[in-house]
Amino acid sequence: MMTLEQTEEALHRIVDGLPPEVFVDLNGGVLLREEVKLSENRLADDLYVLGEYHHKQIYGRYIIIYYGSLKRVYRHLDDERFEEELERVVKHELTHHLENRAKEHDLEVEDERSLLHYYARHPLRED
Repeated sequence: MMTLEQTEEALHRIVDGLPPEVFVDLNGGVLLREEVKLSENRLADDLYVLGEYHHKQIYGRYIIIYYGSLKRVYRHLDDERFEEELERVVKHELTHHLENRAKEHDLEVEDERSLLHYYARHPLRED
């Protein structure tokens, strides 16, 4: 399992390897936080927030990646696969950024669909 420091290095490699155009207006950059974050939409303590895209009037646009959540969800992966998942999460959040700039909502709709699948297959769901 990658340490926080190794994950930060991997995050820099991922970000540095992407075209600068995807970062236009992302004035707060991509931040790595150590914490575990559970989704407010969870039915139990089993739905983690791996990353978030924020666009706020005062603070601008930025992405947060939650190392603690990634560590919980992907603890069984070797470092190479963990870094691949980290890259997937970064690209997912960057897609939110790009869609927000374009006033599109396709990924938001897909995220909602994924949440519905979570509810449908969850053993604690309320029918």
